[in-house]
Amino acid sequence: MNPAFMILSAFLVWSLNYETCSAGEGKLWREGKANNQSILSLSQGRSHGGSHRKGGRVWRLMKESDTAQAEPTTSMVQQNGSKSATFNVLDYGARGDGKTDDSKAFEAAWADACKVVASTMVVPSGPVFLLNPVSFSGTNCEQNIVFQLDGKIIAPTSSAVWGSGLLQWLEFTKLNGITIRGSGTIDGQGSVWWKESPVDNPTNDLESSASSAKESNYSSSQEVSIEAAGKMPSTRPTALRFYGSSHVTVTGITIQSSPKTHLKFDGCTAVQVFNVRVSSPGDSSNTDGIHLQNSKDVVIYSTTIACGNSSNAIYGCLSFPCRSIEGSRATIPDNKKVLFSICITTGDDCVSIQTGCSGVYIHNVNCGPGHGISIGGLGRDNTKACVSNITVRDTAIHDTLTGVRIKTWQGGLGSVQGIMFSNIQVSEVKIPIMIDQFYCEGSKCRNKTSAVAVSGISYQNIKGTYTVKPVHFACSDNLPCTGITLNTIELKALQSESNKLSGPFCWQTYGELKTATTPPIDCLKMGKPISNQVQSNVDSC
Repeated sequence: MNPAFMILSAFLVWSLNYETCSAGEGKLWREGKANNQSILSLSQGRSHGGSHRKGGRVWRLMKESDTAQAEPTTSMVQQNGSKSATFNVLDYGARGDGKTDDSKAFEAAWADACKVVASTMVVPSGPVFLLNPVSFSGTNCEQNIVFQLDGKIIAPTSSAVWGSGLLQWLEFTKLNGITIRGSGTIDGQGSVWWKESPVDNPTNDLESSASSAKESNYSSSQEVSIEAAGKMPSTRPTALRFYGSSHVTVTGITIQSSPKTHLKFDGCTAVQVFNVRVSSPGDSSNTDGIHLQNSKDVVIYSTTIACGNSSNAIYGCLSFPCRSIEGSRATIPDNKKVLFSICITTGDDCVSIQTGCSGVYIHNVNCGPGHGISIGGLGRDNTKACVSNITVRDTAIHDTLTGVRIKTWQGGLGSVQGIMFSNIQVSEVKIPIMIDQFYCEGSKCRNKTSAVAVSGISYQNIKGTYTVKPVHFACSDNLPCTGITLNTIELKALQSESNKLSGPFCWQTYGELKTATTPPIDCLKMGKPISNQVQSNVDSC
């Protein structure tokens, strides 16, 4: 056969095949224009099938036609032997210059990540991202999404952004399996709030009943008391809040200088917090470190981190494991190696446990300065509060107002029961052990007969130094505290010109001394009260 004819024939066959393929791709393109969702599904399907480049090309072509701009592609990374889709906020137009509002880019990246099981939304290291209030909703999201935070996110400091006031800045809602991890920072830039609003309202107790009753999103329903133009609103936001979610993990990140609470879990189950640093300076107010309400099966544990500073704060770093804290009298003997974890330096409680919480396990936490680790205040405005099965152990508390504390308002209902405080090392704490059923913020609190019942509280192996009083048990006349057990309590006074020392105080407190204590706590009443009303309140929970 003529060679020239053979070449010509081959060329004609190739041309026909090319046109057929082109026509097929054109048909696919036309179908995609008619149904954008099918193309999106196809592009994601190809990505999961390993043909990411083809799927990404179709996705880009479709979006270029609609917006005349190239859209981000879904990349694939290997994690534990399986493939996972990643969505980088820079690919969605985030500037990361610390000045431009990157909220829309974050929302767009989240919208895409939300559609893929076990996807990862990436906030890369290096840039600083300014975000207005954002809610990452999970109502229609797939499971097990990862928010990889390696960069820095900062809050706006302009009053115009906050309008009349919001309850939170960054919020993750109604998710099943959400992890925030990385080496990045969430900075609430709270100093502009602290200066203008040294005393905040409403309190955490009021927020518990208000925000737990319904999902709080960033709408006009959250707005409260309008302030004068140019001033920050009176309601200060929580920096990072999780609402109505399960299997939540927060690890590795730093949360600092929140206007109010740093990290809050509301209506969540199966929560883990570890390897986290939470800090705010000593002049901040009402800036709880970690706040729990209506949440169950929560574990806060194990890592070593650096602390912020205040007038009495430690200013060195902790080693892992550590023997001492440089630059402070809060020294741990060489023969007492302790594995520390979260170091929280705030102007309020390191950890605050509110109503509706059970199954909370806190261990290896380094707390201070601040107000210590607290259950409550519970029962404000005659409300019912139920807290049970809480363990705090293997923890160091230093330079705080109180160590481990239970606080309730008069007039409340419900109960606090099944609480264990074990292996607590306190240093320069004003009052290391406290139960206060007469808790009151201000001077206008009236005496009431009903109370939140407090029973089954165990204190074991609590040692260290105090600067005001070792133990303060102030319980209700009508509903005394019962089942209070003390075992191996060794607290030594630190006298100075600025403090006046007092001995242990007990009022209507019943229980048992398992061992001799230092100093002697002879004010505790043995056994149970004659008229025991605790059971009725416990049953109400």
